[in-house]
Amino acid sequence: MKRIEWLTDIHLEFVHSPEEIESFLGSIAATNRDCVLLGGDTSTAPYLAEALLLLEERLGIPIYFVLGNHDFYYGSISHVRNLAENLTSTHRWLRWLPAAGIVELTPQTGLIGHDGWADGRLGKASESQILLSDYSLIDEFKGLSTEERFRQLNELGDEAADYFRQLLPSALARFPNVLLLTHVPPFREASWHEGRPSDDEYLPHFACRAVGEALVEVMEASPGCSLTVLCGHTHGEGKVSILPNLHVRTGGAEYGQPRLQEIISVL
Repeated sequence: MKRIEWLTDIHLEFVHSPEEIESFLGSIAATNRDCVLLGGDTSTAPYLAEALLLLEERLGIPIYFVLGNHDFYYGSISHVRNLAENLTSTHRWLRWLPAAGIVELTPQTGLIGHDGWADGRLGKASESQILLSDYSLIDEFKGLSTEERFRQLNELGDEAADYFRQLLPSALARFPNVLLLTHVPPFREASWHEGRPSDDEYLPHFACRAVGEALVEVMEASPGCSLTVLCGHTHGEGKVSILPNLHVRTGGAEYGQPRLQEIISVL
């Protein structure tokens, strides 16, 4: 059995006191665990490497991570992904999951992950009037028209869906149980906000229909296996079962108050 710490949306850029950061890291380090899953929105682009290296130094165990939208703020998607891949190749404990591929946690349980992205297809889709800070603070979105912005969202969502459609069957062929770490909820039912799923204005920016469709497709073809998705992004906590063998947990969060989501035990 392995004990896994799951963190998401810790937003260290909002924790301005070094003492508070040290207290948080101390509480995480004090638990009995084998590895950490970090589900994105760790910091912002200029400080992401510093935050990840601090976590590695304090925890001293494998940290499997994906990136969230805030991790790209004041930078570009391509640059931050290159940074994550470089940290994976040059540091002992840091592993960006899109570069790591299929990870064996135990002989019965594997791990895969991708950053994911809200693909703009749920709820009101391109009719939504919501403008996230993403669209002015991430280089690839700056200056785009509404049509161009949603095309970019579609492409990013499709990229994540294609990744899972290709990798998940291979993971299930090796392990009867798979954990999937991503940042953005892949179903409207998992896009929790204030105790209920997000409304149609926010859903285009808070969930990824393309990934959800890919996961359902694979898991319907794999009835003897089980998939648990760990996501965040919306800061609302909740659980939902999409299929008998497809379960989603969404982590809750508050800016400036990073916390452990839960310790997951896997056989």
